[in-house]
Amino acid sequence: MIRRDKPVTTNQAPSLCAWRRQLVSRRRFLIQAAGGSVALLFAPRRAPGAANPDPWPTLDAVLQHLLPSEPDSPGALEIRALDYLRFVTGDPWVDAQEREFILQGSRWLDDLSQQHHAKAASSLDDAQMEQLLREIVRTGAGENWVSTLLTYLFEALLSAPAYGGNPQGVGWRWLQYVPGFPLPGSGTRYSELPL
Repeated sequence: MIRRDKPVTTNQAPSLCAWRRQLVSRRRFLIQAAGGSVALLFAPRRAPGAANPDPWPTLDAVLQHLLPSEPDSPGALEIRALDYLRFVTGDPWVDAQEREFILQGSRWLDDLSQQHHAKAASSLDDAQMEQLLREIVRTGAGENWVSTLLTYLFEALLSAPAYGGNPQGVGWRWLQYVPGFPLPGSGTRYSELPL
């Protein structure tokens, strides 16, 4: 698992610190720009004052569509990708704007699903979900959202089980990968260690 936006607490060279600040700045700009583009694309169709739907069923459906279960390979369901994504979005090390981008993207997809099919995205069949995802990736923001979810799918497949995904190393076994030891457990996950 990659730590994101960790506060700099060492005496690093000023140029390295400036580079990190600039990198985080560019990343935030891109996420904001992507979020704004998707908001412009989908926001006008939402009725004023409409309640935001629960993002988790939609995210679960998208993750399972992006990495379906197969007889000889684990899918999003088997690697518990949704549990991992819940861990990520609750992780204080993850940029708050990225967290909101992930959750808001599911709401935008639900809005689009309602417009095209008059039902929630989590209720779509495979062909309908594929059509909607292909439509949103035509925009830069939509492509960024799907790419972000794919990144977290791969992390769920490859991360230590202590972070919510890859239960009992199912992804590692499938890839015939032997992880380094010791593995993190309760109290030794990076987010639980003192700075």
